[in-house]
Amino acid sequence: MDSLSAVFSRSLDGTKANKIVLALSGGVDSRVLLELLSCYQRRSAISCLAVHVHHGLSTNANDWAEQCQNWCSQAGIELVVEKVQLSPQGHSIEECAREARYQALEKHLDVGDVLLTGQHSDDQLETFLLALKRGSGPKGLSAMAKKMPFKGATLIRPLLNVSREQIEQYAVIKDLEWVEDESNQDTRFDRNFIRHQITPILKKRWIHIHSAVQRTSELCADQEALLEELLSDKLAQATNGDQSLLIPFLAQQSERVRTQLIRMWFATMQLKMPSREHLNRIWQEVALAQQDANPILNLNQGQVRRFSGRLYWVSAFVDVTDWQQELELNQPVILPDDLGSLTLINSSQGNLSLLALQEAPLNVIFNPEGLSAHPVERRHSRKLKKLFQEYGVPSWLRRRLPILVCGEQVVAIANLFIDQQFVGQDCELIWDKTL
Repeated sequence: MDSLSAVFSRSLDGTKANKIVLALSGGVDSRVLLELLSCYQRRSAISCLAVHVHHGLSTNANDWAEQCQNWCSQAGIELVVEKVQLSPQGHSIEECAREARYQALEKHLDVGDVLLTGQHSDDQLETFLLALKRGSGPKGLSAMAKKMPFKGATLIRPLLNVSREQIEQYAVIKDLEWVEDESNQDTRFDRNFIRHQITPILKKRWIHIHSAVQRTSELCADQEALLEELLSDKLAQATNGDQSLLIPFLAQQSERVRTQLIRMWFATMQLKMPSREHLNRIWQEVALAQQDANPILNLNQGQVRRFSGRLYWVSAFVDVTDWQQELELNQPVILPDDLGSLTLINSSQGNLSLLALQEAPLNVIFNPEGLSAHPVERRHSRKLKKLFQEYGVPSWLRRRLPILVCGEQVVAIANLFIDQQFVGQDCELIWDKTL
């Protein structure tokens, strides 16, 4: 077995990272990664950051954060402590903590960065067995990849082929300290049950079980990659410009192909894979619902909905119906719930009349209730509800489009239309969604 330092360095070969972010729990795995990263940083002079996620689940949580701070100070690596609140709401505490952890880490990643996590071969075996217990297919049995895209960055698991025993030996030789999470002994949690009750028996019977599981996982990953390669053209045909799926195209496919295309659709949006039951319900209860229905399937991270012959993924969002704010010329307004910003700018090639806009205060709102408008390209004024239907705006977006009003009059719906009363060439309404 190569030295851990060599294994670590090799895992980063060919990766031109802008910054390396380490997920530092304080356990022996991430503690060893911190030591390896510190040595690597001194050799390569790359920018590094450690992030400790404080779940608040243990009475020792504050002490762990303090210890991580001390170790990072010694290693010469900056540490950020992210405190998170967990709301299980029907989900396991393990799953909730994992989701919160990755969301906290994502905040510190930019495009081109590398995220390091400390999973090892024992973790891989546990993940594989958990997937087997759930009845997963090749995607689930692929378990954890050594390297994968993550939110514009790259997630790397340098120790994935290294055993827990080897990691602990390295920590002892280097005289490292680490924290022990008491919850890791609680066999009520499935992963801990496998770790303490199942894995020792398997390792005793089959000494090479780790490498066998890794090989199987890689074969499953290869099969999944082949499927995606063979179906990539069909997915492109099935996907509309707004990332929705065309139901008539899906209906022409066999059940197997249709199911795989929906899985691939979820993967492109970096969502958790739906179960077989949910895949069936997406098709039967949403896609094939009666034409006059407004079907919704609620999943963990959002909803699958149907509109105009297409399947849409709708992420969970905050109701902004009652939000409003005054808008002044050339002064950006930050919209709520990550909807971007709205700015009214002077422009000699604009499409709004500055003179008409000065007749009353300007406000940005989201509530279309009771409002009417007369779009430039239409003959008559109509209620916004009817106009949204005519312009093909999905029902869930109709209270998330910024509405500019001058007094009580609708001036424009951002990126949709301008009322003919306010047409001109003095200024322009810019909706920047990139914030």
